[in-house]
Amino acid sequence: MQDRQRGFFDFEKHEASHARFKNPLQELNEIIVWDDFLPILEAGLANERKGLGGRPAYDRLLMFKILVLQTHYNLSDDQTEYQIHDRSSFRQFLGLEIGEQIPDAKTIWLFRNHLAERGLVEPLFERFGQQLAERGYRAQKGQILDASLIPVPKQRNSKDENAQIKTGEIPPEWLAHPHKLAQKDTDARWTKKNDVTHYGYKNHLSVDVKYKLIQEYEVSDAALHDSQAIADILDDDNTSAEVYGDSAYRSAEQEQDFKRKGYRSQVNHKGKRNHPLSEFKKQVNKKRSQVRARVEHVFGHQTTAMAGKLMRCIGIVRAKATIGLRNLVYNMHRLVFLAKKTPQPA
Repeated sequence: MQDRQRGFFDFEKHEASHARFKNPLQELNEIIVWDDFLPILEAGLANERKGLGGRPAYDRLLMFKILVLQTHYNLSDDQTEYQIHDRSSFRQFLGLEIGEQIPDAKTIWLFRNHLAERGLVEPLFERFGQQLAERGYRAQKGQILDASLIPVPKQRNSKDENAQIKTGEIPPEWLAHPHKLAQKDTDARWTKKNDVTHYGYKNHLSVDVKYKLIQEYEVSDAALHDSQAIADILDDDNTSAEVYGDSAYRSAEQEQDFKRKGYRSQVNHKGKRNHPLSEFKKQVNKKRSQVRARVEHVFGHQTTAMAGKLMRCIGIVRAKATIGLRNLVYNMHRLVFLAKKTPQPA
């Protein structure tokens, strides 16, 4: 093929063609008030060491937006650095020009680690929740409780090592080899669901029925039963007292607790051995499940549109930050969708 010189009109044609495609990152920039997060970042990271090797620290809002990018595309730190260099849409989202200094993978890791250790992700999530409410997207028509398993790389431990971990002990061999210990997740746990074993953590959610926004969340190891997280995720601000959930959330004690706190339980009925559900209760469950299924759209988005659930971090502190960021980024993209599809609420 014969080479030809490219001219201005070739560039103009490329830009016009590129503009035809929807840019979800630009939509985030246009609708989210990013400066709202700055006071939390500034106060929470006030004593953070300034830069690496004497280099001035990067703008904290820039670093936070990098984590939003990384979370949305489920990228490693190295891939995040590379993609910022490679993709103009990433640099445009971050407000970086070609030639400007870009944070490297180590800097990204350190910033995320600071957020995790100082527990800043939850306040950032709550602040965005306030932004949603200020826009009129208040939690309405009840809430749905559910949990999703978050896998982490499986640990190749012996039975004795697993037994020690469950009691809160660290195997002596690991203590003697710090590099080995650094690769071991002593907080994640095994659980079984539908006769399939899983290793990792759980993302417990309360999602409002009307807007499918995550209102509350709690992160635990995978072994914690869903019902044990109810008190941590119930949303007191929903305009409706209806609470939906699958049968894992149902017990006589919990039903009484819902009633005592002023909630109206719409949790699915549970059959027992030798006492199957009546046809009436099956129909009640079917009707309730039509509402409850809305929460599956949340988990589905996090699995597909956000490139899977597998985490690369180790330990409950970092897991809480990583999963919390996923919940926050989901709500950000949900706001973009709602703003386009629904009129601005009163």
